Amino acid sequence: MQTVADFPHEVREIENVFIPMRDGARLAARLWLPESAERRPQPAVLEYLPYRKRDSTRARDALNHPYMAGHGYVCARVDMRGSGDSDGVLVDEYRPQEQEDAEDVIAWLAEQPWCDGNVGMMGISWGGFNSLQLAARRPPALKAVVSASATDDLYVDNMHYMGGALLADNLSEATVMFAFNSLPPDPAVVGDRWRDMWFERLRGSGLWLETWLAHQRRDDYWKPASVNEDYSAVGVPVMAVGGWADGYTNAIFRLMEHLEVPRKALIGPWGHKYPHVGVPGPPIGFLQEVVRWWDHWLRGRDTGVMDEPMMRVWMQDSVPPQASYRERPGRWVAEESWPSANVEDRPLVLTGHHLVPEDSPEAAQAADAPAEITVRSPLSVGLFAGKWASYAATPDLPFDQREEDGGALVFETRPLERDAEVCGLASLEIEVASDRPVAQLAARLSDVNPDGEATRVTYGVLNLTHRDGSEFPQRLEPGKRYRVRVPLNGIAQRFPAGHRIRLSLSSSYWPLVWPSPEAAALTVTTGTSRLLLPVRRPQPQDGRLREFGPPEAAPELEVERLAAGDHQWRVIRDLATDVSTLEIINDQGAFRIEETGTVVRRATDEWFSFRWNDVDSVRGETRTVRRIERDGWRVEVVTRTVLTSTREAFRIAAQLDAYELDAERGDPRVHSQSWQRDIPRDLV
Repeated sequence: MQTVADFPHEVREIENVFIPMRDGARLAARLWLPESAERRPQPAVLEYLPYRKRDSTRARDALNHPYMAGHGYVCARVDMRGSGDSDGVLVDEYRPQEQEDAEDVIAWLAEQPWCDGNVGMMGISWGGFNSLQLAARRPPALKAVVSASATDDLYVDNMHYMGGALLADNLSEATVMFAFNSLPPDPAVVGDRWRDMWFERLRGSGLWLETWLAHQRRDDYWKPASVNEDYSAVGVPVMAVGGWADGYTNAIFRLMEHLEVPRKALIGPWGHKYPHVGVPGPPIGFLQEVVRWWDHWLRGRDTGVMDEPMMRVWMQDSVPPQASYRERPGRWVAEESWPSANVEDRPLVLTGHHLVPEDSPEAAQAADAPAEITVRSPLSVGLFAGKWASYAATPDLPFDQREEDGGALVFETRPLERDAEVCGLASLEIEVASDRPVAQLAARLSDVNPDGEATRVTYGVLNLTHRDGSEFPQRLEPGKRYRVRVPLNGIAQRFPAGHRIRLSLSSSYWPLVWPSPEAAALTVTTGTSRLLLPVRRPQPQDGRLREFGPPEAAPELEVERLAAGDHQWRVIRDLATDVSTLEIINDQGAFRIEETGTVVRRATDEWFSFRWNDVDSVRGETRTVRRIERDGWRVEVVTRTVLTSTREAFRIAAQLDAYELDAERGDPRVHSQSWQRDIPRDLV
């Protein structure tokens, strides 16, 4: 990445200002202003997050906001109510209070003497979510948004549920917020009231995992902040950004299809990162693209950005299976609109253990004589699945799928006679029966090279009780055949000639997905079931696309590394006890932020285990340590969460301990709280 220090505008930074809300609360903001803004007001760009501007996102902010400010934009990085140095308590995600506060922030920015009244909003993950949500609320000053790694549907494509099945990332995300919500504001910003504010958070934020598990179907809890409830409400232009290694790309296809405002899509090979720091690479000059977007929509300049195709995506080439890639080879392709006339669903029929074209004699023969094949997958299928969304903390990508396919039904094409490229959302239309009233089906699509190595390309999961939707799930009648549709995650992938396309079906996918209450046997009817592949015809204009610039950013934050980190991803099988464990150690060590003198220590560990094929033995555990210190001020928060289940309920055991580490204090622990909760299973 190229570091840029010489910008068109000199930049002045304001470490903190407090923005008043309508109810008297104040939100903390860090500002970067072009020096010219004091004389000639400029547009403003807002990033609005719960992740602590003072320390946690400081390194990322240092790359992004001075860069945009150097190109003439006032940038504001605001801590949400109850986070960082802002007032209040944060009790959940994407609630009305959060959005009302954002409206107040946008109005405040527009009214400042250094702002010309035009505001843009951008963010990744949570910041991408609320950018879309504010676009649907239409505050008058908001003129455009950039939404990265986000979704239009909080239930369908968030990290809580997938196809009506519970994701293990539901526990992981709850753990992240458990740790963040337990940290205090910085005394250097808020003064002596920091301790009172801290205790208010410790006592009031609650256990978010309990809330999310209490809503196992797509009910009115998830709908209000899901913009797909009314796409027409989105009233400003949208740039939607994602990566194939992330978990949020499906929404980009829906946004391009259904939004009624000017819109652009950008999907690269990356995980859960902005594209200029994207892993797997190649990264691109994303901040240059963002400046072009802002120049067009906030300044009215003709940058040519709206003359380009609606959708740019990275068509990935075939690679051997690895849990970590430095780069994914491929090329950029583009579509003028979505859905695209260049993409056609190509049906492949399941016959025996093969995938054959629907118009082939083999497909006709299989349709005349359907057969049934049954699978009851071991719980070990999924240990090599990687994360639901890669956080670029590799190795968290899926490994060789031969590790998984022994416990699955496998169907594959004959070696391809010519290259095939897919782009979009594949799906499976399948006739299936279960011997249990609650069951799940996982479908994986792999690229099998001539050596037999299988690289997962995409996958999908369906809780079969959600076969007709997730709002009103219905039990299965054991033994009854149902025709269901299993959507697979979006992808752009080239399958080379000589390779085979493999479809693998399993009745469990742990620990990516929490197992059903009982181990179910699924019976698939071949001859009547088919895979729909979105096959794309290569276009001559793909080779004439404007090239992205090299990744650029402002100078990196200066930090001193004090303790090395440790990142491990281990699959452990204890043959003496029949217990298998996926262990994820993500210790980021300790470092000092030179600008503020603040020392930060953080670590998160996760364990997902099971005993043989006993679904009642499935267990997820997470532990976090967060420490902040400076000039004699030293606080630490430790959390632990354990999630288990029976056939009837999910069980949560959680512990929070907060410490103010003072040599004069006898017991440094200042707060301790534990939770024990049972939450009934609702056909999950």
